[in-house]
Amino acid sequence: MKVSNNMIIGIDASNLRLGGGLTHLIEVLSAVNIHNHNISKVIIWGGEQSLSQISNFPWLKKIIPEELNHSLFSRLMWQKFRLSTSAKDNNCDLIFSPGGSVLCNFRPIVTMSQNILPFEWSEAKRYGFSLEALRLILLWQLQSKTFRSADGVIFLTNYAKKQVTKVVGKIKGSSVIIPHGLNSRFCIYPKKQHDISDYTLTKPFNILYVSTVDRYKHQWNVVEAVAKLRKEGYPVALNLVGAVLFAKNLLEKSLKKFDANSEWANYHESVPYLDMHNIYKDANLGVFASSCENLPNIMIEAMAAGLPVVCSDRGPMPEVLQDAGIYFDPENCESIVLALEKIIYNQPIRNYISKRAKKLSDKYSWRNCSDQTWTFIIETYRELNHD
Repeated sequence: MKVSNNMIIGIDASNLRLGGGLTHLIEVLSAVNIHNHNISKVIIWGGEQSLSQISNFPWLKKIIPEELNHSLFSRLMWQKFRLSTSAKDNNCDLIFSPGGSVLCNFRPIVTMSQNILPFEWSEAKRYGFSLEALRLILLWQLQSKTFRSADGVIFLTNYAKKQVTKVVGKIKGSSVIIPHGLNSRFCIYPKKQHDISDYTLTKPFNILYVSTVDRYKHQWNVVEAVAKLRKEGYPVALNLVGAVLFAKNLLEKSLKKFDANSEWANYHESVPYLDMHNIYKDANLGVFASSCENLPNIMIEAMAAGLPVVCSDRGPMPEVLQDAGIYFDPENCESIVLALEKIIYNQPIRNYISKRAKKLSDKYSWRNCSDQTWTFIIETYRELNHD
């Protein structure tokens, strides 16, 4: 048995290309002090574009197989037939696979559940008969098998663990809940809340919804709700920020119907992640209308930025936001209108929930996330080897 202060950990980043999964890995590696966890070296496999975004460290060895720069099929075949051999050649004691899908036979394995969509049938059905639907079915099959056989599984929320295990069944290995962290640049002390009468159509109350445009994000319902508020005389404006994925037509149709002249609804498809904290600074209210999430990082950013938040009542949102927001049914426009009215009209409520949400966001730290992640990985290894 290898001495515990000389462990080598492998990280399979073969299917981490962009988004929250890659951000998580970047932060978890940046925040770790490997000597505190008795690790001598970390080996990471991934595509050139992904690994180029990860900082270099003396203890980190990057391996970029050519197959990982190509299609999903190419990456899966490499994982199935080449990963185990490379891990053994590099004397790895354990592989951490944050992508959630593991085809190799190397053990022990610790993995993560970062995508809840394949495990929520009512949400996945929104894609009908499409390539995306087929991809979700494939992920469901691969990740179900992975979670059942892994030696350790990391979940981001209690909700996610409950939902996944309900679909997957019994998980053989140990499990833990470790939420993602939050970059400190999003942390802003809550601004003073003003009465809605202090705003005008030329200086409106700014509502912000940051999220990718997808079938379960419901931006079009938010646009319609804000249009109804303006019709009732509320001096409000809406800013939408996020790349388009699978619902461009739904958003465009809604914007054309309710704000054909782009007078109050603004959509920004591309805002660099490093500039996102400035978007929150200019907002008066955060809205989050997703009906399917594992951990709503964007909502946590709004909380940390000191914004009062109105939020979908689905998934893990009530677990995260607790009593620091006003909830609505994201598929019901009138429900969204009522929630917005309640918070916009009531200055004391805005004042209370913005400060309460800010306090709740304080527990989300990348340093904590990194420390808990590496601790769980090492403990899983030790339990298996009775170290």
